[in-house]
Amino acid sequence: MIIRVLLAAAIAAPCVGCASVTRGTTENISISSTPAGATAEITGLEIPTTCVTPCVVQAKRNADITVTVNKEGYEPQIIPLTKEIPGSGAAGFAGNVLLGGLVGMGVDAATGAAMDHKPNPVIVTLQPVAPQARRPRPPRRTPPPQS
Repeated sequence: MIIRVLLAAAIAAPCVGCASVTRGTTENISISSTPAGATAEITGLEIPTTCVTPCVVQAKRNADITVTVNKEGYEPQIIPLTKEIPGSGAAGFAGNVLLGGLVGMGVDAATGAAMDHKPNPVIVTLQPVAPQARRPRPPRRTPPPQS
């Protein structure tokens, strides 16, 4: 019985490991807009980055990221990204019980390796700037006739 358990653990060990090893500490974030050609400003990275849509940036999984998309003639859009633990991240984090122990869990928590940013891809539909309503001019007053 013990041999079977050890054999099962040995077979499963390469399949699950700490998330830092199986998923890495960075991820690619895709950004696109309609219309294309907008400027995307990404804050929360080690170096604030700007790119023209469509584009891809690499970010640390534990970064607090905000994407601002601008294009002349359109309303700017601000998209804060959240961090979530997907199934694959949870499996890697749980793999620490078998392989990494508390040290592996600490590394995963510090690097955010078990997390993914959402939404990813970031897809934005820009809205045209509303034309400014013209206020009608008041009628011109003609001076009263002089007598």
